[in-house]
Amino acid sequence: MRTRYRIQRRALGGLFLAAVPGARVAVPQSLDRVSFHTNWRAQAEQGGYYQAVAAGIYRRHGIECELRQGGPQIDPIRLMLTSRVDMVMSNGFQALAYVRENIPALTIAAMMQKDPQVLMTHAGNGIESFEDMRGKPILVGAAGRVTYWPFLKSRFGFTDAQVRPYTFNLQPFLLDRMAIQQGFLSSEPFSARKAGADPRTFLIADAGYENYQTTIDIHRSFVDRKPDVVQRFVNASIEGWTQYMKGQDAAAANRLILRDNPEMTEERITYAVDAMNAAGIVISGDATTLGVGAMTDARWERFYNTMRDAGVYQPGLDFRRAYDLRFVNQRVGL
Repeated sequence: MRTRYRIQRRALGGLFLAAVPGARVAVPQSLDRVSFHTNWRAQAEQGGYYQAVAAGIYRRHGIECELRQGGPQIDPIRLMLTSRVDMVMSNGFQALAYVRENIPALTIAAMMQKDPQVLMTHAGNGIESFEDMRGKPILVGAAGRVTYWPFLKSRFGFTDAQVRPYTFNLQPFLLDRMAIQQGFLSSEPFSARKAGADPRTFLIADAGYENYQTTIDIHRSFVDRKPDVVQRFVNASIEGWTQYMKGQDAAAANRLILRDNPEMTEERITYAVDAMNAAGIVISGDATTLGVGAMTDARWERFYNTMRDAGVYQPGLDFRRAYDLRFVNQRVGL
């Protein structure tokens, strides 16, 4: 509450320090309040949003952003649909589910061009490709079984007989050199290395799984009522992500992450950012020419067709209702 008051009081002065040191930029006399809910506890994988808060980017765009972190037993999408939060962090798979279930929500930006989901095994155990995993046991969580797993079955001939339950405990992986398990490129490999293992990762996105990640999702009524606020929020978020991934004055954002999530460490944040940059998780593909957050009709159509063919979505789904391109692809940040 103290931070919110300080932001509002400074807004009344009519000027804010911009993200560029020494510069001053005029902003509106009052700020539009927007609440944004992430999908998990604070971490580098949400760093661009924290950057936009810490660097005053949202304020420069006339927005007071209340950033809420997710966690166990929290359902941000339900909170959005019941108007308890304005926007949420989600993914392209969920956006298509909105259409399938006739839910009045959609995606308006995708901060990650690549889904960071990986399969992880031990280096030097003879597993050199996804094809080498065919027929072998794989530790997969409940969510994975209805998202990327059907893709792997369709693309590489995996079967449900291979699935073993993944309980987010690293011990089974550490004890078995032939183990294969799910993970995030920026997370589980770090923990495995800290425990003395030498993990090898296989990024599912690089095999053709074109799911957008770290999206901004919103209720359709909010878009209809406040398109200008939506545009400013998206632009500010894009600027935040562009700065954060380039390491521009990210220390303040990382301090906010560490404050919100005491289990996080600077070492883990550094590892995550480096891993995301190396794999082009945020800045690659369409984002290199259209700006961070980019989405295209062609990419959405390919993803829908892939998952339809994998049996996840029914034929004839009006996939274009899952998203709105008007707020992205404007080369913001470039």
